[in-house]
Amino acid sequence: MRQRVLNLLIAIDQLAHVVITLGAANPDETISSALYRYERKGKIIGRIFRPVVDWMFSPFEDKHCYRSYKSELKSNIE
Repeated sequence: MRQRVLNLLIAIDQLAHVVITLGAANPDETISSALYRYERKGKIIGRIFRPVVDWMFSPFEDKHCYRSYKSELKSNIE
């Protein structure tokens, strides 16, 4: 049951990312992964919002956006 809820939350996150970017985003990427990637590219949106998202997830996971980014890279390889 926990995995199903997690899957639904990830799907909502991915949909939100596509909607926010007006369809320009990779439909399989989460907002957290994108923010880490944007920050690495020096984009202001990543530098502002990546720390906020990491802070929001800090009670549950350290370096949330980085881990999301690494997970995204791993899933694209498989």
